[in-house]
Amino acid sequence: MSTVLERLIEAQNAHDAALFASHFTDDYQSDQPAHPGRRFSGRAQVHENWSSVFAGVPDFRADLLATCRDQDTEWGEVYWRGHHTDGSGFAMCGVIIATIRDDRIAAARLYVEPVEDTGEDIDAAVDQLYRPPSQDS
Repeated sequence: MSTVLERLIEAQNAHDAALFASHFTDDYQSDQPAHPGRRFSGRAQVHENWSSVFAGVPDFRADLLATCRDQDTEWGEVYWRGHHTDGSGFAMCGVIIATIRDDRIAAARLYVEPVEDTGEDIDAAVDQLYRPPSQDS
């Protein structure tokens, strides 16, 4: 039997927002800890969100790179890609941690972010993220 996240990926790759939304409970709770303002609830909002994704990225493709389940929690590493309607590239990757109830997603924490292909190496990233700006006297 396939996992809930495996079935979710199949619905994404079929570009079927109704089928996609059917894998969520009516009272679904979505949380994106790195973006707290994006929190929402309800299966209807899932359907609305993914209808927009499929319209905006007509060649959307999802891969489930890894998944595991422990009791009512399922983890999955995802990679999403395609092209926006203007032809520009679309790529996101990250982890979804889903709470499963009655073989549907009742809640999830999404740690999925845009892929940055800036050419920045680790030294530049460390300088930018962790070192304080220099203090000129």
